[in-house]
Amino acid sequence: MANTKSALKRAGIAERNRLRNKSYKSAVKTLMKKYLNAVTAYTANPTPELNQEVQARLSEAYAKIDKAIKRGILHPNNGARKKSRLAHRLKPLTQTAE
Repeated sequence: MANTKSALKRAGIAERNRLRNKSYKSAVKTLMKKYLNAVTAYTANPTPELNQEVQARLSEAYAKIDKAIKRGILHPNNGARKKSRLAHRLKPLTQTAE
């Protein structure tokens, strides 16, 4: 336990930041899962409507990842890796559709 007033304050700030970071990371994971589910549905039945949904989910995930990077919650390379993996899932589907 913290012994000084300043150490006690820092512990409180660290806890506040930890909870904020946790919520961002959780939101990123949720959006990534929603995107992957949409890609799976699109793979099973490629329709223009499902393709539009996949693109919308990808956009949401990218936006949340970029915001987490901007806020310092994710390292830029970590965010780039996540975005690359998301794009990589969709690439084979879009090449066969053309």
